[in-house]
Amino acid sequence: MNSLQRVLTTLSHQEADRVPLCLLFSLHGAKELGLSIKDYFANPAAVVEGQLRLRAKYHHDCIYTFFYAPIEVEAWGGEVIYSDDGPPNSGEPFIRRLEDILTLEVPAVKATPCLGKVFEATALLKAQVKDEVPIIGVVMSPFSLPVMQMGFDKYIELIYEQPTLFAHLMQINEAFCAAWANAQLEAGATAICYFDPVSSSSIIPKELYLQTGFEVAKRTLAQIKGPTATHMASGLCLPIVDALAQTGTAILCTSALEDLAIMKAACRGKLTVLGNLNGIEMRRWTVAEAEAKVKEALAKAGKGGGFILADNHGEIPWQVPDEVIRAISEATSKWGTYPLTWLEEEV
Repeated sequence: MNSLQRVLTTLSHQEADRVPLCLLFSLHGAKELGLSIKDYFANPAAVVEGQLRLRAKYHHDCIYTFFYAPIEVEAWGGEVIYSDDGPPNSGEPFIRRLEDILTLEVPAVKATPCLGKVFEATALLKAQVKDEVPIIGVVMSPFSLPVMQMGFDKYIELIYEQPTLFAHLMQINEAFCAAWANAQLEAGATAICYFDPVSSSSIIPKELYLQTGFEVAKRTLAQIKGPTATHMASGLCLPIVDALAQTGTAILCTSALEDLAIMKAACRGKLTVLGNLNGIEMRRWTVAEAEAKVKEALAKAGKGGGFILADNHGEIPWQVPDEVIRAISEATSKWGTYPLTWLEEEV
């Protein structure tokens, strides 16, 4: 099987030739090419080369066209702050007063230079991998984007105290998110990862999620013209699994703080589980520990399909050593090949 066939079989809750492995690299391509993170993302051809080199090196099952989260606020005229050894971050929020929400206009995504680099990289990658490897585009959910647009404290106040302005901001953000996602699909992305950390049970209560982020996700995902995966960026999601299954998403990423066996049981027949290797701890793993962690994840969730092995945050940290990443890849091939007969042998 090629990677796309492997993933599609898994999404149908059947066993492929082996458990798919998605190593979600954004920064490591810069390291491969010896470029600064800022220079790397400035050049779509470099991102293409980085993604292709990483896949040739680690033999994982996806191409990841995620540049950096604040590319979306950059599209609205916001500031991006670069780091030498970590992901770019958003600068000063561009919504400084609540009244500013009323003057916002949705950026024309295809005419926005920073987003255009993503479209260019996506199209170039599609030309290279064709239909052999899924290309995963990324959007920030309309419900989570305001943390970067206006700051966390003001956003929480908006949710609780200004329902009319909150609804207006969601309407604007939903239009942007759908247009941004669909333009990536048009450029060649196979599916869209819908990052929605504010909806996580780590951040807001389930009852509030059902009134807000859940309704936003249903409306937005219905407008995206391709399959989606919902990612809570390390946040807890077990308490809202049933609701997430109703949003129309196909894949759910689980936190490293959640038990994979319990999550797999909760999602069985409804959602494919993606996760949940701890990217922070991964920086300090030995090769032996990496293999043990992979084996543990496969034992808990690998049987019967419906599981894709990945990190839990959606980005392999810059500091994770190559030998650890290679050990994860090799362990997946060794222990993740179906049928998982070693599970019975170890009982």
